[in-house]
Amino acid sequence: MSAEQRKRQHFTFTGWHMLAIMLLFFGTVISVNVTMAWNAVTSWSGLVVPNTYVASQQFNGKAEAAKARAATGIVGELHIDGSIIEYEVSHPQRGGIDTDTVTLNFRRPVGEHQDFSLPLEKHSPNTFSARHELAAGDWIVEAIAVKDGAIIVHEGKRIDITGGVR
Repeated sequence: MSAEQRKRQHFTFTGWHMLAIMLLFFGTVISVNVTMAWNAVTSWSGLVVPNTYVASQQFNGKAEAAKARAATGIVGELHIDGSIIEYEVSHPQRGGIDTDTVTLNFRRPVGEHQDFSLPLEKHSPNTFSARHELAAGDWIVEAIAVKDGAIIVHEGKRIDITGGVR
């Protein structure tokens, strides 16, 4: 075949070429979607709220209240030993802080069907406890401690229960 004949030879687009293009295109789209879905399922730790617009409007007020509570230095400490759940309210310099009530709200990171609220019994001015079996897995525990009608501690902790009730 001479050089002149090679120049005249035209490329013929066949069905195999079209199949390769379609497989590359849809293969790319599907692989990106699978990757994004995998990342969403394995990494998302957000909370479910009934109305995202209302939650966004309340955010700044809640953030300011949290800053004011943090400035007091009063903290809570959660202890879980089997089915015994204990919460202590204290201040680093002043020690135990007299508290009226403590309520723990247990929430799953995603979904609401296992969520529950647990009011704790007072055992000393700053120590509260209750018995409750926790299912295994991740929980977000919201602790609310109240003194004279005012919230003095409102914090959230993410915990992992291994070997709990299934």
